[in-house]
Amino acid sequence: MAYRRSARMQARLDDNRQRIRDAARRIIAGGGFRHAQMAAVAEAAGLSTGSLYRYFPSKAELFIDVLGAAADHEIRILESIGSAGGSVQDRLQAAVRSYAGRALEGPHLAHAFMVEPVEPELDSARQYHRKRVAAAYRAILDEGVAGGVFPEQDTGLAAACLVGAMTEALSGPTAEAPATADERRRLVESICRFCLRAVSANRTPADDAA
Repeated sequence: MAYRRSARMQARLDDNRQRIRDAARRIIAGGGFRHAQMAAVAEAAGLSTGSLYRYFPSKAELFIDVLGAAADHEIRILESIGSAGGSVQDRLQAAVRSYAGRALEGPHLAHAFMVEPVEPELDSARQYHRKRVAAAYRAILDEGVAGGVFPEQDTGLAAACLVGAMTEALSGPTAEAPATADERRRLVESICRFCLRAVSANRTPADDAA
């Protein structure tokens, strides 16, 4: 007869896994992947290092898990913005503003997830999730093109370009975050204007208001 875990045991295992994930995320947020050693993660999660390796056999597997959970959260936010009311232009700007704003609020975490040098296995996962984020932007662009708000274009390529441009624009500031809230706001608004111009045929209301 096959062994079956009790509901209580499964809940404890799931809780431990989430504690490990949360601990790793906190440490990464404090200083990037390079500071998230397995022993430190285990201590922060209240587990032994040996127990940690039973859940995640390698640091790469742990980081990929944390990255995936963060990407899932990001995509849920972007999809919620994309399906909300308002014009397509407003929703695109709201999505960009949300993405860039959160990156600057948690710069170490964002820098790690976007551009910190990592082993190839983790970088492959990062590229995969970047494509998923781009797909959320593509859905907004598809709606805009279909409604005649944006000109005809390869929306898959355009979305990838937007995510790539945001990643590049944020790579420096997340390595050394802007000192003031006003600097962060100006940077986010500049990124918003660029992204809207990039997919629009003409000047936008945001250009005139700048």
